[in-house]
Amino acid sequence: MKLNISMFRKLLLLLVMVCSFTITQAQEKVVSGTVTDANDGMGIPGVSVVVKGTTTGTSTDFDGHFSISAEASSTLVFSFIGYKSQEIAVGDQTNFNIVLSTNTENLSEVVVIGYGQVKKEDATGSVIAIKSDDFNKGSISSPQELLTGKMPGVTITSGGGAPGSGSTIRIRGGSSLFASNDPLIIIDGVPVSSDAVSGMRNPLNTINPNDIETFTVLKDASATAIYGSRASNGVILVTTKKGKKGQVLKVNYSGNVSVNTIAKQINLLNTEELGEAIQQYYPAKVDLLGTENTDWQKEIFETSISHDHNINFSGSEYNTPYRVSIGYTDQEGILKTSNLERYTGALTLNPSFFENHLKVNINAKGLYIKNRFADTGAIGNALAFDPSRPVKSEDSKYDKYGNYYTYFNGDVRDVLAPTNPLALLNQKSNTSEVKRFIGNTQLDYKFHFLPELRANLNVAYDYSKSEGDVIEDAEAAWTESNNGNGSRKAYSQEKKNELVEFYLNYKKDFDQFDSKIDLVGGYSWQHFWREDANSATTTFDQSFEKSPASQSGTENYLVSFFGRMNYTFKDRYLLTFTLRQDGSSRFSKDNRWGLFPSAAFAWRMNEELFLKKFEKLSNLKLRLGYGVTGQQEIGQGDYPYQGIYNIGNDQARYQFGDTYYNTIRPSAYDEHIKWEETTTYNIGLDFGFFNNRLNGSVDAYKRKTKDLINLIDVPAGSNLKNRIVTNIGSLENEGLEIALNGIIIANDDWNWELNANAAYNKNEITKLTDSNDPNFKGVFTGGISGGTGNNIQINSTGHTTNAFYVYQQMYDVNGKPLEGVYVDRNNDGQITLEGDRYIYQKPSADWTFGFGSNLGYKKWTLSMNARLSLGNYVYNNIESDKGHFEGVVSSLNNITNRVADANDAKFFTAQYHSDYFIQNASFFKLDNVTLGYDLGKVCQDKLNIYLYTTVQNVFTITDYKGLDPEIFGGIDNNIYPRPRTFLLGVNVNF
Repeated sequence: MKLNISMFRKLLLLLVMVCSFTITQAQEKVVSGTVTDANDGMGIPGVSVVVKGTTTGTSTDFDGHFSISAEASSTLVFSFIGYKSQEIAVGDQTNFNIVLSTNTENLSEVVVIGYGQVKKEDATGSVIAIKSDDFNKGSISSPQELLTGKMPGVTITSGGGAPGSGSTIRIRGGSSLFASNDPLIIIDGVPVSSDAVSGMRNPLNTINPNDIETFTVLKDASATAIYGSRASNGVILVTTKKGKKGQVLKVNYSGNVSVNTIAKQINLLNTEELGEAIQQYYPAKVDLLGTENTDWQKEIFETSISHDHNINFSGSEYNTPYRVSIGYTDQEGILKTSNLERYTGALTLNPSFFENHLKVNINAKGLYIKNRFADTGAIGNALAFDPSRPVKSEDSKYDKYGNYYTYFNGDVRDVLAPTNPLALLNQKSNTSEVKRFIGNTQLDYKFHFLPELRANLNVAYDYSKSEGDVIEDAEAAWTESNNGNGSRKAYSQEKKNELVEFYLNYKKDFDQFDSKIDLVGGYSWQHFWREDANSATTTFDQSFEKSPASQSGTENYLVSFFGRMNYTFKDRYLLTFTLRQDGSSRFSKDNRWGLFPSAAFAWRMNEELFLKKFEKLSNLKLRLGYGVTGQQEIGQGDYPYQGIYNIGNDQARYQFGDTYYNTIRPSAYDEHIKWEETTTYNIGLDFGFFNNRLNGSVDAYKRKTKDLINLIDVPAGSNLKNRIVTNIGSLENEGLEIALNGIIIANDDWNWELNANAAYNKNEITKLTDSNDPNFKGVFTGGISGGTGNNIQINSTGHTTNAFYVYQQMYDVNGKPLEGVYVDRNNDGQITLEGDRYIYQKPSADWTFGFGSNLGYKKWTLSMNARLSLGNYVYNNIESDKGHFEGVVSSLNNITNRVADANDAKFFTAQYHSDYFIQNASFFKLDNVTLGYDLGKVCQDKLNIYLYTTVQNVFTITDYKGLDPEIFGGIDNNIYPRPRTFLLGVNVNF
């Protein structure tokens, strides 16, 4: 049996020698020897043997033997993946016996957790860290894009193709219905607010992606519970790059230029096809068609050019490591007039004093951003506007509109018809300027008289100020009601986030008891303040006559006490207990405090004697976790438990005598509202084989949310409203996550690493009301374009969140849908919204997969990343709203266009609630492909240059009929398409 294992091992390791090489140069003597494994004494094939400082090298053969020419004064370097490298001086020897020991560095890697760090091998919770080397490549302005597809159970959906778009992040599905499902994001120890910054699509754009060192995602409650009331949806820890102690000055420049193109457009009817439809349905109106054949999508979209630059300086002076970076991004959108211009700066200082007993971390990040937001309504209007009409007309009646073609009813403009898409873009300016600063100072003191005890103080400040203007030209047709003077709306916002945290950390090894203990106890205080101001005008002239500004301010506080104990016995058995108590000003004094405990156990099984005989097993750790986390981002402002009274407008007045008074109306509220609580159970297994050349993890979890924040109906007269947000209901998530990484080839010429991940999640609402009302179907949601007040989704007990709620379409013998013919599901002889709709499919995927490949050959590198989503469905609102022929010619004799897929269904009237429009949106996407070449040292070895080219959004394979199957929320209407990007970049080290 021993012989069979040995042969198997040699055959496996021999695979890495497929493209190994031998470079020899004439030297003074030939030296030879054998390289063996320290564990089993067997020869290791494929070990790289290089004469240090030269390109002279070879590899060991099948039995670990090598031979190489070298001078007596030279040094040989022995290296192989999974083993510690060795350097041996040649001297007078001609024969060497080299023993390589296993490299467990990757297991001993330190990962960031809440209020501290832990060795990867000692982590008890579900924690995944992604380093900068593994980030997605390409034209990336939003930090979230670096992570897309990289982690199981972490789904990131971009908000579209607009410059600087934000992304929706979901970790293990959503834990709430009405409250926020966003994870808590902590940047260098500063928890940032989930509230948006006015005039800024994505609050994370504060950070230049080039400055990020690692993302660490805490997924299960045993890892997240240290953050208590904000951790139900997971925690993302962002760590930025820093200088290193003793490092000489290094200067790095990275830059790229990219071309953004249209990946796909909606298939619309051209003038000829539209004429055929009018001939069929409105034969008397064919003469209304014009003579042009305008492609309105082509008119509003364009190929754009963007560029990004970042320069940073890092080093160490006077025992103070430092890093300074400056970044500039100019991103042009493919929708005309959309643009993002961003300036970023970052500074980190990490001095230490008193023989490293006092360590200081200073972080400062600044941002100045200028946005030009294109009116995305132009996309919807481009789909509807008559293709037989020109963009501009020389007819004098269009002069006052800037010559843009406009629909008329006789001599009067048709206010109900679509607006000229180009006019919406060019005659409207929606701009903003945002300034933001995030900074903190962290003092970490190791007591002189008790070095096992540390005190940590973190003081942070997050400040933003934004201003924006929406200006509509006097010639804009849609402002004609303002006496042809156009309009202007201005807004501003100021936000502050202040943080003070203090904790003590005690670490002690008790060798006599084979034990280690790590204790943390601390206090946190955080204050959020925001003030918004808006001023609007109904007329626009040179003086910008303004109406009075409205101004509102709000604030909330969060005070917390937290503690954690990590206990290790015999380096094999690991226990973690965490407790956090949060007090939030968002709740009344009776419900203000919440207690959030967690516990976890890990067993490093590979350290047991009965497993040590398995030579190929390098890591096997079982993890069990339990914990409770909370939710305070309930979407009802900072005073949800208090009654708020609003002054009505001039249409809501009451007369006393001859005087009219504005009414004051109360808003609905629940004075007993409190935290949502999510309990999570997790079991995980981390594994590694062949010195961790093959490694991964498997996790299974179950999450239960109670006291669900929900919008429910209340009896008439209660609280003067018939709907109220309160704690009622529960939901569950359960799932499976798998991550796998493998080094396929590793030698002097070739290296190839593959990684893959998969995640399954099932979501179910288990309770929505306190009573079992048989007539209660659920809470309707998912508003759609078309009609008035139409919803296409429902939250219902026993089903997934935001499930589609539709009629069951019937078809003819040829498979064509029958217009207005649906299944009478309650058999009452009639089709009604109340009685015959049913729950059909859902927007969330059953399975998501991520794939990555990094292939290197000498100085060339080729990397790619892809994703697969299975079981997600989308309501094609573009087709349902613009896929029927009624209204192609309006009662005012104006023509609107339709999508070409309308010819498939041939509906005449709108069928908004038909399940025909619920379409399978499973997809496979190749997100990016990057080819790079390392020029090495040039300019007398003063520069090191790396060149690369990237394609983003390479292709999508899907059966979905719409523009893009990746739609968060599952309703596809009027989206800004994601561009296909071609990029050329350079990285230079000085």
